[in-house]
Formats: sequence, C-alpha cells, structure tokens
Amino acid sequence: MILKEFNAGNLHVKVYKTRDELGHMAAIDAVSALKNVINKKGECNVIFAAAPSQNEFLNALCESDVDWSKVNAFHMDEYIGLDIDAPQSFSNFLKKAIFEKLKFKSVNYINGSTQNISEEINRYSKMLQDHTVDIVFMGIGENGHIAFNDPHAARFDDTVLMRIVELDDKCRNQQVNDGCFSTIDKVPKKALTLTVPALMSAKAIFCMVPATTKAEAVKQTVYGEIRETLPASILRTHKCAVLYTDSDSGQYIL
Repeated sequence: MILKEFNAGNLHVKVYKTRDELGHMAAIDAVSALKNVINKKGECNVIFAAAPSQNEFLNALCESDVDWSKVNAFHMDEYIGLDIDAPQSFSNFLKKAIFEKLKFKSVNYINGSTQNISEEINRYSKMLQDHTVDIVFMGIGENGHIAFNDPHAARFDDTVLMRIVELDDKCRNQQVNDGCFSTIDKVPKKALTLTVPALMSAKAIFCMVPATTKAEAVKQTVYGEIRETLPASILRTHKCAVLYTDSDSGQYIL
C-alpha cells in the first residue's frame, strides 16, 4: 500500500508501508523501464548497487520476464584489498543475488583486488564510455552517500567516471550495522566508486531505500540543501529519478 507520493524538485518520491512492497513495486517500475529501453535500442546498460537494502528489489527482478540476454550489467563500487572470494565483495554479493541467477548479455565486474588499481579504473571507465548508461539501480547510505561518494569526497562536477575514495567512519560503520562485517576494523578503508556524474548520466535512476537507519538520510535527501556534503540531494536535479521508501525510512517525510 502506497502511503504517500509527491515530487521533491525533479525527484519523484514514493512511500510504501513495508520494505517488501517497496521492493516489489520498484521492480514493477524498473521492469517497465528495462523493456522500454530494450524495445528502443535492442539492449540496455544497467548499473546495479550491492547492499542488503536492495534484497527485496533484486529478488523481484529475478522473478520478472525481462529478456536479460539483452542487458549489460555493471556495478557501482567495490572495496579495495578484499580477497577475491570474500563474501563482502560487492561483486560476489551481486553474483549471488542476481548475476548468476539470470543470463545477462554481459556482466562487468570491478576488480578491487587487482595489483594495478589505475589500470582497473581505466579499464572500467572505458567500458562505461562504450556502454552509455541507460538505468541505475541504487540506494542511499546512512551518511547520504550514493555509491561510495561519501560527503567528504563527493564531487558533483567530477571529471572522471571512477576514482579511489577513502571511506568515512559512518559509511564503514554502516557495513557493520548491515551485518556485512563483524567489526569496523575489518571494513576496508578504501574503495573504488563510480563518481556522481557517472551515476547521474543515466537516463533513469531507481533509488530503493528501506529501514529506519536511513530515515534521516531520506529526510535530508528530500528536504535538505542540494550540496556535495549531502551527495544524495543531487537526485532532486535528475530528469527521471524515483526514490522508493518504506514507512520506516520515510517516517520523516510522511
């Protein structure tokens, strides 16, 4: 059941009662967008987020009738220095959640365990240049980050598509809160991330943000000043972005 629907700038905001409804309804909208792009272009280039907040949405996508053989999949960030088989790796998260369940045209992983990070940035940036981004599926961090563009590092006018970032403590604590790591000292301090302009270049953005821990970030995203220290606020300037929340994450905007 939808509790509220409104616009904040260009950003369309939907508040559902539960996170299951949020994931299901967001997937319905996303499937429609995927099919429209495939019908027009013959294929669709999509960037995925890896986080527990995306679970219900990804599960619903896996049950859809999209022709995934016409979808090129990318993801938006990855820790630097984790073992290649580490379950906390975003590549491995998405592999288990969706990439190995469906037959994509291509799945393009960020390699955060490589010895040559500069080469990896160049490689992945080139792939994004060759595959104009159609759709981004994303979330918002407790500190308002999008991908790993934390408040201290986000650049709305960044001139590159991917960069190395140092993660702030609130971001790293979120990984513990989400159950991905047992303690903060086990959370990597650096990561590779697609930049804000790389994400905003998509023709459509679907942003799924459940849970009480995200309530303040959602409020600031919707009502706060649009500024780099509140990275998610940039979504209010996108021409085709939708924010999906539940009654927990949306409690301050109901």
